[in-house]
Amino acid sequence: MSALFPKHQVVGFIQSLVLTAIALSVYFLKLPFQTSFIILLVTALLQGGLQLIVFMHVRESEDKGVLYMNLGYALFVALVTIFGSIWAMVWGY
Repeated sequence: MSALFPKHQVVGFIQSLVLTAIALSVYFLKLPFQTSFIILLVTALLQGGLQLIVFMHVRESEDKGVLYMNLGYALFVALVTIFGSIWAMVWGY
């Protein structure tokens, strides 16, 4: 019976709740902007990685190389879109 219990998913869920509580505490502690930004950025990156690894089963597939290449491409497209939008807004293109 213990082999059927989703231990990794439960631990991942608890870690996700802890990261969410840390991010929420930034609001209630009234931290300076720089500190708040760093804490929120780190918790967001950790949360995204946790979601990919634990709940989307990225490391359980046989084609890990293809999955990581697709993730890298998606990250590249996201960064080009974000920085391209900022570039267009700042310089008026």
